[in-house]
Amino acid sequence: MIRNFLTIKFAVLVLTVFIQKGVGAMSFYDFKVKNIDGKETSLSQFKGKVAVVVNTASQCGFTPQYKDLEALYQKFKAKGLVVLAFPSNDFGAQEPGSNTEVKKFCEMKFKTTFPLFSKNPVKGTEKQEVYKFLTESSDKDLQGEVSWNFEKFLVNKEGKVVARFKSAVAPMGSELENKVQELLQ
Repeated sequence: MIRNFLTIKFAVLVLTVFIQKGVGAMSFYDFKVKNIDGKETSLSQFKGKVAVVVNTASQCGFTPQYKDLEALYQKFKAKGLVVLAFPSNDFGAQEPGSNTEVKKFCEMKFKTTFPLFSKNPVKGTEKQEVYKFLTESSDKDLQGEVSWNFEKFLVNKEGKVVARFKSAVAPMGSELENKVQELLQ
């Protein structure tokens, strides 16, 4: 009986540590992040939607994908799609601007209306918690460091990562768009 009590107590302690470190998050929608204006935002507001989560940069060869990401968002937002952009300067220093500059660039050059979040690392030891979840807590075949700007994660309505697409996969007219349509049904 003492042995069972100690086993249960140990399990509760381990679970508590995981939850405090964010490892216990069961869903993408459990996280709070800062939006591009620096205000804390709960991703729970997107629960029940399908999310395309993408790390972005304004001086990358893939930067024109902002246009297709906006087109994808406009095409499917009424059906429950959201595009969530996380600017990062991790690859080739291709996002050197401040959050204000990133926001202005996206809105003026690509007319983006989807949510943008505060510029933060998406790889390495300084990786933000959301990207730890995306790259470390998903199914084994979807795990691993982000390899370049505009890598896309597809998150289902329950907050589970269900697909991952490399930078070269275009948002429109591609396997990504088809997978989005499938999840929205």
